[in-house]
Formats: sequence, structure tokens, C-alpha cells
Amino acid sequence: MTKRIGILTGGGDAPGLNAVIRAFVKHSVREYQWEVIGIEDSFNGLFDSPRRLQKLDLRSCQGLLHRGGTVLGTTNRGNPFSFPMPDGSKADRSAELVNAIREEGIDGLVCIGGDGTQAIAIRLMEECGVPVVGVPKTIDNDLSATDFTFGFQSAVDVATEALDRLHTTAESHERVMFLEVMGRDAGHIAISAGVSGGADVILIPEIPYDPVRVANKIRGRQQLGRLFSIVVVAEGALPIGSGSLTKAERKKRIHRGGGAAAVAMAQLDGRIEAEMRSCVLGHLQRGGSPVAFDRLLATRF
Repeated sequence: MTKRIGILTGGGDAPGLNAVIRAFVKHSVREYQWEVIGIEDSFNGLFDSPRRLQKLDLRSCQGLLHRGGTVLGTTNRGNPFSFPMPDGSKADRSAELVNAIREEGIDGLVCIGGDGTQAIAIRLMEECGVPVVGVPKTIDNDLSATDFTFGFQSAVDVATEALDRLHTTAESHERVMFLEVMGRDAGHIAISAGVSGGADVILIPEIPYDPVRVANKIRGRQQLGRLFSIVVVAEGALPIGSGSLTKAERKKRIHRGGGAAAVAMAQLDGRIEAEMRSCVLGHLQRGGSPVAFDRLLATRF
């Protein structure tokens, strides 16, 4: 029996999203003769009038393997269980979503996304009876029950290349260079890129750092004649004693980026005698073509 399956991408973009879409469509059409319907901008495509849906076939998936971003569009706004309304309030529109799924004749959903998207998918399955398959996605590599998420290695490669470039300018000017990378509350990108790129100090969210120890490390290098240093800072990293920072403040700082490196530099100001500069990679880690590892991993879904 032919099935009609909806597929969507939610949350932040990551290299490899299109590769997953391509792999699913090709396998569904060739092996099962299923019809695949792309839902635009996460769940939002089912709420809009007219609904924003697109039929995906073998032709529409040509050229997607190496293409960054997502052809379906994505957003982290539009939780059907807490949907943002024009007046600023939040409303439970899950019943509307389920009704739209039924009206479109969709037999099940494939939800490609991170913890937020997967949390919604679980509720749709458990509370609303919608058949769902979740595909883990995040450059942060911080989802449970999976060793690697596609997009992570691409982000690490971007950060590692940035460190290679920062080394030459840091050494030329005898500066301490801070590279802020993504990762939210996880330090996987910082550690992987920091080790691969030869960073001298790596600051991660899981371990609050001691500015005195960081300063001692840099001064120790200076005493050995190494007059430059490279510090990798995960966006969620905080110094010891920052427990008073509220969850909302942490989320705001991480969302905008640029806070962690600035805080680290301020903590070292007056503790070291060196010129300091910072570089925030930001969304460069999300954009562009996926590396070979992420293409392979995404295709296996």
C-alpha cells in the first residue's frame, strides 16, 4: 500500500540536512514507492493558509548531497504545543496540526532536528498518535543516544581551519587570540577543534574555568619565549563563580554570540601583559557544504 510521508527540518540549520532529505526521498520512492511531501519551515508549513508543502521526487533531489542549508527552510519558532501568537501569548495548536496532517493524507512524519524538534516529535507520537521518525541533527553533537550528529564534523573543520589561520596572525603580532565557537552548553566543538588546531587553552561549559590558571598558562608560555597564545572558548563557557547568571541571561548571551570570548578577555585583563583580540565564528560553522563524513552519515539515515 502506497504511503504519504511528510518530512520537515526544524531548529538551526546544519550541514547535511539536504543530504538526509535526499537519502530519504530516494529510498522511499525506489524501495517502497511512497510519496514524500516536504513541509516548509518546520511545522509552520502546516499552519499557514495555504499550506506550504512541496512534493519531493527523484528529480527534485538532484544536486542536494553537497548543498548546505535546507531546501525546506527551518525555524526554531513554531512549537505546536506552545505556538507564538500575534498578541505575544502562547497557544496549544497541536490539535490544528494533527487535523492538517490528516487532511493532507499524511501517514507519518520524519522530523529532522535537535532536542527541541525531537521533544515535539515525541509529544506528537505519545499524546496525539502521530507516527513519527526522528532524525538527530545538531552541530553541537549533544543529543543523547547517538555518538555523532551530522553537521558536527563540518563545524569542527571550519573551526580548525580558523585556528590554523589565527596561529599565523597571533604569532606575527605576539597576541593572545580568542576564538569563540558554538556548542551551546556542550564543549564538543571547542575540544575537537581546539585539539586539532593546536590551541593552548580550551574553555568549555562543562567545567567553569579559573582565570588565574588561564593567565598562568599564558605567562608560562611567554617565559618560554612563546609570545603568542590561542584560546578556544565555547559559547557557553563561564568563569568560576558565575552561577548567579540566570538561565534566561545565559540563553540570551549564547543566542547572540560574542559573549563568552568577551567575558574571558575581561577576566584576563590586568592578569597578563599581552595584546588580546577575539574572533567569533558564529554562523560560519552552520553554513556551507557538509564535509565527506557528514555526507556519509546523513546518507545512512
